[in-house]
Amino acid sequence: MSTSARFDRGHTDDLISFLTASPSPYHAVANAAERLEKAGFRQLRETDAWDGSAGGRFVLRGGAIVAWFVPEGADPHTPFRIVGAHTDSPNLRVKPLPDTGSYGWRQIAVEIYGGTLLNTWLDRDLGLAGRITLRDGSHRLVNVDRALLRVPQLAVHLDRSVNTDGLKLDRQRHMQPIWGLGDPQEGDLIRFVAQEAGVDAADITGWDLMPHAIEAPSYLGRDRELLAGPRMDNLLSVHAGTAALAAVATSAAAEPLPYIPVLAAFDHEENGSQSDTGADGPLLGNVLERSVLARGGTYEDRARAFAGTVCLSSDTGHAVHPNYSDRHDPTHHPRANGGPILKVNVNMRYATDGSGRAVFAAACEKAGVPWQSFVSNNSMPCGTTIGPITAARHGIQTVDIGVAILSMHSARELCGADDPYLLANALVAFLEG
Repeated sequence: MSTSARFDRGHTDDLISFLTASPSPYHAVANAAERLEKAGFRQLRETDAWDGSAGGRFVLRGGAIVAWFVPEGADPHTPFRIVGAHTDSPNLRVKPLPDTGSYGWRQIAVEIYGGTLLNTWLDRDLGLAGRITLRDGSHRLVNVDRALLRVPQLAVHLDRSVNTDGLKLDRQRHMQPIWGLGDPQEGDLIRFVAQEAGVDAADITGWDLMPHAIEAPSYLGRDRELLAGPRMDNLLSVHAGTAALAAVATSAAAEPLPYIPVLAAFDHEENGSQSDTGADGPLLGNVLERSVLARGGTYEDRARAFAGTVCLSSDTGHAVHPNYSDRHDPTHHPRANGGPILKVNVNMRYATDGSGRAVFAAACEKAGVPWQSFVSNNSMPCGTTIGPITAARHGIQTVDIGVAILSMHSARELCGADDPYLLANALVAFLEG
């Protein structure tokens, strides 16, 4: 790749479309798969036998996708270059018995998913999205993208101390959204969802549903240099990784690849990654190993391939906040539109070390992309990502990177409008090796 940008502001326009069309992890992987199919990738089922021929493949499992491109002439021991990300975002999730309410209000019972900023869900018009499971075991995506739900805040007249003592929200009592008037009736919500999906309510035997803010992503600022929107943590990285993998696969015929490029977008990062679709599950390792074996490889080939593999764990990080600069490390102030960030924590909350820094710096230099460093304030605990999990579980070198944002874990986050395509350009250079 030359030092000229492969992606530009049009990439950010496309990110807006991707965020809008992906109100749940299940929608996100379906949209990523559709984009990869247009680039020539084809879906493999885990229950089928795999072949090792050249070309693009992907596997879907729930809210996770693993996609890879085998170049012509790849050896069984050819190493992988992996972009890791996650598809889930902190939010509200519908409970198994959803129909509730009192005092003439019909409500939906929800559980809190991940470390969401609860106050950001108040007084927003919310839709409802996710998937339903039918009696025959098949799934249907559902997206009610209109004002359906609302979590109403208590009026200031009934909480005079809210602006002096701060808002205090009880996760059980204060976060149940309303969706109408009257007495709750068992089965109401699922009957409504069935009608929206065009199926019989009696055929719905399971559901994974979640409210989402229906306000569209938008450019912000005098010069439109900022982007505000939902689920940037971490669909921004899923979108960039998908675009980068498709671009590398498309250009592979003209420029042979020394590595097998991979996108691994997992679910459940926000609650620890311990699931069959999370980074702490076996999905990525199974896919990589089956890819080696399908090309006629042995355990020795697998070991050689993994030893030469590098993963960029791409997730959002914290831009310096102008109103709370004291919460940041005094010498590390990532800025919006300053390029992707390298995330470092010596206690391995991030997996980056000096060798990984060199890999990331080389990719950014090749792409002509500026980059920044992030480290937490020593007085505050550091978050974590799929990076350390990936490194420890699979024994592969992993580097934590991402895009600096404000309002992380809010129902609506903020980043620089240039950073998404700067990240995507860096990912292309990394995948190309």
